[in-house]
Formats: sequence, C-alpha cells, structure tokens
Amino acid sequence: MQEYTVLPKIPLDPKQFWGKVRAENTEHGGEEIITYMMLMLKKANDAEVKITKADLGRLASQISYYPGVEDFFERINEFVTKRSGGKARVRHYIISSGLKEILRKVSIKKYFHNIFGSEYAYDHYGAAQYPKLVVTDTVKTQFLFRINKGREKITDSINESMGEELRPIPFQNLVYIGDGMTDVPCMTVATKNGGYAIAVYKQRSHKGLNMCRKLFKANRVDFIATADYRKNSELEKYLQVILESIIEGIKYRSAQEEMIKKRILQR
Repeated sequence: MQEYTVLPKIPLDPKQFWGKVRAENTEHGGEEIITYMMLMLKKANDAEVKITKADLGRLASQISYYPGVEDFFERINEFVTKRSGGKARVRHYIISSGLKEILRKVSIKKYFHNIFGSEYAYDHYGAAQYPKLVVTDTVKTQFLFRINKGREKITDSINESMGEELRPIPFQNLVYIGDGMTDVPCMTVATKNGGYAIAVYKQRSHKGLNMCRKLFKANRVDFIATADYRKNSELEKYLQVILESIIEGIKYRSAQEEMIKKRILQR
C-alpha cells in the first residue's frame, strides 16, 4: 500500500525506495519492516513533508483493491449464515505489515472485527516519530494466537496456557488468505494446527504463480488461486469448500455436546 499512498506524498520512486531498503538491510543486517518505516520517515523529513496520523488516514482513499473485494465480505457472511442455518457466523481480520493508520480508514473497514498492522508513535502534534509496533512475517503469527485465544489487545498476554475448549476461535475454524512471502509463517501455523490457508497471486504474475505452486507442493496451503474475489471466482469456490467443511465440523461438535449433556442428564 505504501507505493500508492505514502511514497507519492513525499514523493519517492517505489523501485528506488525499496532498493534503498534492501541495500540498508544488507549493509546493517536490519529487519526490512523497521528499515522501511524508518527510511520513509527520514525521506519525509529530508523533503520537509510531515507524516501525521491524520495524513495517513486520509491516504486510505487511495487504496485500490483486487477485483470483487468490496462486496466479497457480505457474500461470505451470507454464505456462512445460509449454509449453517444461522448457527455459525464469520469474523474477518486483517493482519498486515502495512500501516494500521491507513488500514483503519479503508472503505471496507466495517467488515473487519479487528485490524492488526504496523504503527508509528506520534508526538503531541500528531507527527510520526518512530516505529511503535512492527508487524514482521513472524510477528504476524502472534496475531493468529491472539485471535485463537480471544486476547486481541496488544497488551494482553497470550503466554498463559489455555485449554482448547476455552479458545473462542479454534484453529480448525480459521482460514488464512495471503498474497506474499510475509504470509508464509501464518499459512504454516494455520495448516499445522488444523486450520486452512489459501495463497493468492496477481493475475498474469508468473512469479506469484510460481511462489504459490511451491507453497502448495510444500503442503503449506490447501489451495492456490488468482487474487480475484468476484462472485463465482475460483478463489470464492475454493473458500466455500473450506467453509462447508468448517460448518460441518461445527455441527458435528455441537451434536456431540448435545449427546453428552443428554446422557449426563439421564443419569
């Protein structure tokens, strides 16, 4: 998202900027997300461009979506409600290395239960000072466990033991959709814990397709598809297959619980 929101505001050429980020990482052995967030601030200061919380929020209007994204969530919600007979509901989350201040103002925000992203600390004028929260590829997995355990505030500890039956969103009910290498650890965590993962790629992107093929062959994802979220797309059909399986699992466990309660009451 930085390429068509923050970078044009400074202005910076995306290719040159990311090249500089990689060069600094190679020289100093840094973390790419921290480097890009710090370098973006430095370049903004050099250009005498102030980056404020309000500015980042306004840049959300420049976000462009993959085809079908804007009505995707309502369709998925309706599908789950209909197929489960109203006994199951779905929550949508964003877990991103991008800037949370932009994400929390996007036009589709109303569909998300929570949004996790990288954040700056701001001074009393609202100007960005330094990275406060950096969401790297491995940090992303932390938020899967926060969702799983219902500990979604960054100040909530997720280290205490919690029985599977107490976790509000079991991993077997979780589907992770990702389109980049920073999503790979989350895909692995999801599938290794009984959940599901779908890798998507831009249409006509041979690099993206090859990456997705490798992930599928390594058993890190259940399906791969082009990033087309429109009705009846390949992606939607694969997701519906997964959701059908999850819904049946919920029905199965619900029937077991009812049987157990009935047997206990009969005693």
